[in-house]
Amino acid sequence: MAPHSEYTFHRHLHKDYPEIVRGEGNYLITNDEQAIFDGCSGAAVSCIGHGNKRVIRAISDQLNATGTPYLASSFWNSGVVNLLCKELIEGTGGKMARVYLTGSGSEAMEAAIKLSRQFFLEKTPPEPSRVNFITRESSYHGNTIGALGVSGHTARRQPYLPFLMKNVHQISSCYPYRQRNEGESDADFVARKAAELEKKFRDLGPETVIAFIAEPIVGAALGCAPSVPGYFKAMQEVCHKYGALFILDEVMCGMGRTGTLHAWEAEDVIPDIQTNAKGLGGGYQPIAAMMISEKVVNGIMNGSGEFIHGHTYQAMPVQAAAALEVQRIIREDKLLENVSIQGEYLGKLLKDYLGNHPNVGDIRGRGLFWGVEFVKEKATKEPFDSNIAYKLRDLILSPFNMAVYPGTGTADGKRGDHIIIAPPYTVKKEEVETIAITILFAVNLFFF
Repeated sequence: MAPHSEYTFHRHLHKDYPEIVRGEGNYLITNDEQAIFDGCSGAAVSCIGHGNKRVIRAISDQLNATGTPYLASSFWNSGVVNLLCKELIEGTGGKMARVYLTGSGSEAMEAAIKLSRQFFLEKTPPEPSRVNFITRESSYHGNTIGALGVSGHTARRQPYLPFLMKNVHQISSCYPYRQRNEGESDADFVARKAAELEKKFRDLGPETVIAFIAEPIVGAALGCAPSVPGYFKAMQEVCHKYGALFILDEVMCGMGRTGTLHAWEAEDVIPDIQTNAKGLGGGYQPIAAMMISEKVVNGIMNGSGEFIHGHTYQAMPVQAAAALEVQRIIREDKLLENVSIQGEYLGKLLKDYLGNHPNVGDIRGRGLFWGVEFVKEKATKEPFDSNIAYKLRDLILSPFNMAVYPGTGTADGKRGDHIIIAPPYTVKKEEVETIAITILFAVNLFFF
C-alpha cells in the first residue's frame, strides 16, 4: 500500500492502487520505477500525454504573471477565458456561437439540461409544457444527479434510482453489432431508429419534449460504439420537426479523439447544444465546456439575458490557460492528422490480430477511440455471466505494463464486457504496434 493511502477514500476501498510519481510523455512512472504505457489516456483524458512543458509553463505564467488562478465569474471578466472561448468557436468554423466553461463533464451536462429548459421558457411565446427529455439506453452522461438521470448506464444508475428525474424517457441505443437484423441495410437500420424516436415524441406529446440527448460515439457504456452513416442526421430531423433541441454529449469522444475536432463533423449535423471535457484540458486542469448554437444564444439574449445557473469554480483563468495551450498544441502540431493516421492503423491491427479470436465479438471505433467487446460464444454473441473486463485490465497492467479502460454491462446493462483503447494523440506508429501486440498476448493468455 502506498504511504498514507489509508487516509484517502479511494474509489474501491478493497483495492490497492499503484502509486504514480511522475508522467513522461505517453508513460506513467510508478513509485517502484515501473513505466506504464498509458494506452487509454486515463479515462480518455490525457490527449497530449504527460509532463508537457508548454502547458505547464502556461499554467505557471497564469499564476505568476497575474496572481489570479480564480476569478468569480459573476463579478469579473477574464482575457484568457475569452481567448479560450474564441479558440473553441473558431474550431467549429463559426457553427457554434458561445461557450460556457465548467469544471467537469457532468457539470457541463447539468448546464445543458438547465439551459435547454430555460430556452423554451424564454421563447416568445413561452413553451412551459416542454418538460421531457429523450435519451438512449446504454448511454452515459455523467455522475451528478441530473446528468445521471439522463444516462442509460444501468449499474451506475441503480443505487440512485429513487433520486433520478422521472421526466427522462429512453429509446434504444445505436448498436448495430447486437441490434441489426439479418440482411438489414444501413438505410433500413437508420429508418427503424428514426421511427422509434418519432414514436417516442408522439407518445409523450411532441409539445412536451425539450431535447434528444446522445453521444456521437458511445464511450464508457458501450465501448466506443459509433453510429451507422445517416443515423444522427435522421435523429436531428425528427427533433427539429417537433421543435425540440438536439444535444450532443462529446465529453469523452470529442476535442479530437475521433480524428475531427468535434465528432459531429463526421455526421453531417450541427448540434443545438454540445458538451466537451476530457480532451479539452488534457488532464492538466479540470475543465469542461458547453458550446451553444446561435439559435439557443439568441433565445436567451432576446429574453432575460441571464442564464439561471452557475458554479463557484467555473471559467477559472488557470483552467482556461491550460486548455487554451492544449488546444493550440493540437492545432499547431497537427495532432488531428496523427489521430486519423494512427487510429486507422490501430483499428486495422486490432482487427487483424483479434478479429478471429473465439472470445472477441466486435472491434469498433474511430480515430484513437477503439473498443474490443468480449463474448462467451462468438456465433451467438452470448456475453459472459461474470464481469471479466476488469480482470483483463489487471492482467494487461501487470505483467504487460499497459493501461486500458474496462467496461461492463455492454450487452444488456448487466452482462457484457469491453475494453477501451484510447492512447494520447501523440502516439507513434511503433507504439500503436506495441499496443496491438500487447493486447493480443494478454487476450490469448487470459482466455487460454
